[in-house]
Amino acid sequence: MAAPASAYKDRQFLAVIGDEHVTSPPDSQKNFLVVDSKTDNAAIEEAFDRFTTERKDIGILLINQHIAERIRHRVDTYTAAFPALLEIPSKDHPYDPEKDSVLRRVRRLFGE
Repeated sequence: MAAPASAYKDRQFLAVIGDEHVTSPPDSQKNFLVVDSKTDNAAIEEAFDRFTTERKDIGILLINQHIAERIRHRVDTYTAAFPALLEIPSKDHPYDPEKDSVLRRVRRLFGE
């Protein structure tokens, strides 16, 4: 049985408990990129490419939706099964299902 709307209406964030993973030297790479207003789009695209094509140890890539908007052309053309790409809200930017590339593809599959 589905939970009533009151049980989930305020749940809008994702929490992650995990470890920082750094690959072995000499080419040590972290499994995250911290983005702020000074981060340029080229750095975001570089991290996106590294996590989706170069790194074979990444299974899921979580990206804040407002950051995905900055590289939307890359996100929308990403079609690989792994790593799975999930757009998530941030503390200052609510999630908008109309912008989510995965949901848009699902809707097209179902003719919506």
